[in-house]
Formats: sequence, C-alpha cells, structure tokens
Amino acid sequence: MENKEIVLKAMNELFHEKDSTAIEKYWHENYQQHNPSMINGHEGLRNLLPVLDSNFNWKPGIIVEENDMVITHSLVHGWGSTPVIVVDIFRLEDGKIAEHWDVVQEEIPASKSANGNSMTSF
Repeated sequence: MENKEIVLKAMNELFHEKDSTAIEKYWHENYQQHNPSMINGHEGLRNLLPVLDSNFNWKPGIIVEENDMVITHSLVHGWGSTPVIVVDIFRLEDGKIAEHWDVVQEEIPASKSANGNSMTSF
C-alpha cells in the first residue's frame, strides 16, 4: 500500500468512522506530534476523539507523496466553530504515521477573497 493510501485510510477510520483501533493500526508506537496543542503518542489521539465535533469532516484535495512524506491540503469542518483549511504533513515509518505537522487557517469564501479564488482545489 502506498503511503498516501495509508494516510487516507488512517484519517478516515479514526476521524470519520471514529474507530479507535485505527490508532494502533496506522500510527507508529513512537508517534511524534508537532501541533503545539496536542501531546505525542497514541494517548494524544485517543484524547482527541471524545472532544471532536460529531460532524467533524476532513476532506483532502491536493495530496503529495514523496518518499516517506505525505502532504494533504484539506477543508475541515468541526475542528472549530468555522471551517478551516489545513495543510497536514505526515512522515511515515514502517508503514505507519510516525510524525505529524500542520498549518491551519480559517476558510475565507471565494466571494470574500481579494482574488475571487477558492482556498481549496475542489
């Protein structure tokens, strides 16, 4: 399975299906988290599930895979009070997500953008 397929399956099973068994299946036991509001390891992911909005939705658009790195550019609903655009960077090791970085910004509709363009690729 390609790294991007692993990431897509992991994110879908954990965040959409709310299947906590996905953590052991797709995240490395020494998982490092670089989002400053989350802790390292499987515990941080387990702690996140109960506080996620019930309508949480992660919709990736652009996906780039290079060696052990996968980058997704996504629209996310339910991470906060307004939709956000997220660039997630995943490093995989032994077929599992070993590290994660992200950049998050509030979505601005194309109608309110200075250039009239959408922030997503879809």
